[in-house]
Amino acid sequence: MDPLLTPEDGAVEEAPPTPEEIAASDKQEGRRLWTGIITLVVLMVIVGALLLAVPGLDDVEDRLRQMSVGWVVAAIVLEWLSCVGYILAFQLVFSRAPRRFAARVALSELAFGAVVPVGGAGGVAVGAWMLRAKGVSWGRIARRSADLFLLTSAINVVALVPAGIMFAIEGGVDDRVLLGAIPAALGIVVIAALWPLPRFRDRLGGPGRLRLLARGSVDAIEDSKHHILHPRWRLIGVVMYLGCDIAVLGVCLHAVGVDLDVSALVLGYLIGYLGNLLPVPGGIGVLDGGLVAALALYGAPVGRTTAAVIVYHAIALWLPTLLGSIAFVLARRTLHEPVVPLPGDDDR
Repeated sequence: MDPLLTPEDGAVEEAPPTPEEIAASDKQEGRRLWTGIITLVVLMVIVGALLLAVPGLDDVEDRLRQMSVGWVVAAIVLEWLSCVGYILAFQLVFSRAPRRFAARVALSELAFGAVVPVGGAGGVAVGAWMLRAKGVSWGRIARRSADLFLLTSAINVVALVPAGIMFAIEGGVDDRVLLGAIPAALGIVVIAALWPLPRFRDRLGGPGRLRLLARGSVDAIEDSKHHILHPRWRLIGVVMYLGCDIAVLGVCLHAVGVDLDVSALVLGYLIGYLGNLLPVPGGIGVLDGGLVAALALYGAPVGRTTAAVIVYHAIALWLPTLLGSIAFVLARRTLHEPVVPLPGDDDR
């Protein structure tokens, strides 16, 4: 059996799913996507109506009307580049998966991650199902998915360090120094704690399942370190995925007359996105509130920032959802076809 399809670490070989199982799961995943999209639309209508009913938001409405179409188009292009970045990151981790199929799985993950209210796990789940339908072992899927999640999450932590240091240095005021130094210190602590963990893999004990979970997490860290220490060109996708999305927010802010320092923009984005951890479809309401509050903390005016965040969130939500839904429909048609892995060494 090809290395792409073999189980990890000598696990028992798994029988591939039957055509009947694939068909049943296909219908279930399709319903999950469309239900999520419908729920998202309804929720946006409700939240939009509530916003229009809130007094004192006239400035937000005026700013939205005055936004230049050119800046909105630029933001859409940047968001498309962010999606391309995720595709490249996916292809980096699942290096032997056929490129077109990998791109469709990656975009499908973005769509499900946006519309299914389980904190992003919906995207990972649909990707795992699509790979399993092609006969990839659960062990390999779990390890590679953990690796991808860690890479795309680690870039957030890494970005905190230079952004926090820059913001603190540019300040000179006590509260500004703290607003920069605390995130930077947090990022350094997390990196310093996780980087050496693979050395202690064999020492991890505990009950069977807990030990397997701990060792699996350490394996994912080791895989991510391998990508960083032995970089291939697709590693740039990890940076694009985050950087271009931050740039979308920056362009939207500029379009309403708010120009923040890069360090303030990055910190406001990363801290504001913590609101997206709540399992709300599309992060409607919680992400918007988190971003506005965080950006205001770093010096952005609330009224204009609210307008910018509304446009940013609409682009960052609906473009991946649209592209991912199309990719999902296309990928479903080929799930019954055998996978032809690309040549290469994928034995880690």
